[in-house]
Amino acid sequence: MIDFTLTENDKARLDRIYAEGEFVRQFARAADENEAELPPDLLPGAEEFLASLDRPAAPGPDDTQGPAMMTLSTIAQFWGDYSLRPKQSGGGGLGNAALAAAGTDAQKSKWGHLTLSMAITEPGCGSDPSRVETSAVLDEATDEWVINGEKIFVTTGIRAEGVVLWATIDRSAGRAGIKSFLVEKGTPGFNVPGKEKKLGIRCDDTAVYLFDDCRIPRGNLLGGDESIPKSSSGGFRGVMKTFNMTRPLTAAMGLGLAKAALDFTREQLGAAGVTPQYGAGTAQQTAASERFTRLEGIYEAAELTTLRATLAARRPERAR
Repeated sequence: MIDFTLTENDKARLDRIYAEGEFVRQFARAADENEAELPPDLLPGAEEFLASLDRPAAPGPDDTQGPAMMTLSTIAQFWGDYSLRPKQSGGGGLGNAALAAAGTDAQKSKWGHLTLSMAITEPGCGSDPSRVETSAVLDEATDEWVINGEKIFVTTGIRAEGVVLWATIDRSAGRAGIKSFLVEKGTPGFNVPGKEKKLGIRCDDTAVYLFDDCRIPRGNLLGGDESIPKSSSGGFRGVMKTFNMTRPLTAAMGLGLAKAALDFTREQLGAAGVTPQYGAGTAQQTAASERFTRLEGIYEAAELTTLRATLAARRPERAR
């Protein structure tokens, strides 16, 4: 049986993250309304605020470790706001997760210090990454890949220093022909027209990437495997590992927003004199109380499901 009971040090670590969430809320609306500007790497007053917080002890043997704490920390980090942190710099992007999952040791050493976005979605393939049309053709004369295509909805597309790009090296091979490539900003033929305007999460930068005869070294193929196995999904299966590793944490981000909404609702109900009645039947409580306790139950079920999914993604042999 898995026990998610938190130690006192666990609680102290999470309390610090929630305190940071309270701090950034004062900047969130202004950042959203001025979406054309990237938030500063250090929010005003952040250094003094962070210095005022108690620093929890380093995780001990009895503290919650690994995936479970990562999930709970992500929920806390996204408590009520998706885009801001007291310090914006220093974090990786989705491409860094792909690098960690499928990169060679040499690639991790060379690229690991950069913030990497991931470019998958295209105007014609939407949510089906197996239909990627961006192409990478090997020029054996120069030992370079020549990339052509367009990517849309690239998260962290402006702030990122490089990208993990999905492209096909053999369209006739279907999924087996899809590979990932490491491309650094500033490479000739790699163009970023600008920051997208969005309906929500607006200060979190999203971009379009255009590749026009963009040449990169042969060694920039993520993982280094150029083979195209005809009997399997090949490179597509390899790069999909990134989603196995990161989708549970994406769910945790949503849980952070949901938790903030529940906390706000609880405060508003309290101000109106409504106290949630746990364990009471529908006839014994108000409609607002009944609906709120039902939503809390849904949230708790979602949180436990996300914790289990995170553990399964990190330890697949124990997920059965």
